[in-house]
Amino acid sequence: MLVIGLTGGIATGKSTVSAQLAARGIPIIDADVLAREVVRPGTRALQKIVKTFGPEVLQADGTLDRPKLGAIVFGDEIQRRKLNAIVHPAVRWGMALGVLKCWLRGERVCILDVPLLIESKIYQWVGKVVVVYCSAELQLQRLMKRDGSTREAARARLKAQLPIAEKLGFADIVIDNSGTQAELEVQVDAFARRLYLEAGWFWRLKWLCPPLGLLSALWRLIWRRIKYARAARRARKAAQKAETRTP
Repeated sequence: MLVIGLTGGIATGKSTVSAQLAARGIPIIDADVLAREVVRPGTRALQKIVKTFGPEVLQADGTLDRPKLGAIVFGDEIQRRKLNAIVHPAVRWGMALGVLKCWLRGERVCILDVPLLIESKIYQWVGKVVVVYCSAELQLQRLMKRDGSTREAARARLKAQLPIAEKLGFADIVIDNSGTQAELEVQVDAFARRLYLEAGWFWRLKWLCPPLGLLSALWRLIWRRIKYARAARRARKAAQKAETRTP
């Protein structure tokens, strides 16, 4: 089974692409949905959050008061790391279970929809990385229009994320959402066809013979690690050359 990592930046249209792929019958494992599920009342993650941040982060009905928790962690790197240390492992476990369920159903392809795919290093564990892209200026304009925010507020939110241009360096496939909805649909159609072609007929053999599937997945992951290591070395050498040329 081919596991794809889908990511983008705020207001680039990742959720739109994810919805379009789901409409074409491709299973989506949404990290944002899982992040809400793992902190439902009675979950271990919610218990840890209450223990760490206090009972004031709960609403009267026992559910998580997201705005109050957000106010605690916003702008406080230490508190944000504490929260991530609780939520991220639970979400990763949920994604792993989702992938396993897709494999058990005999799916050829599944997609991990993860906003922080690059930042959380999950990109190292997928077969391909897909980045939904638009220019930083268009991203800013869309965010202002969507949230009704000022340019300064929108820019502050963008600065809190890894720039979309940097995410492109990790992409195997780029879906450019700078144009119209119709143009985006054409790209998504082509991408969906490409996924099924790449999965080919060999996926069924790997499904029927799990050891073969595991070996195939392991080889793909090893090759990706080698690829990223080479890219990192080239980037470091380029940076060193640039420094030596600087007077």
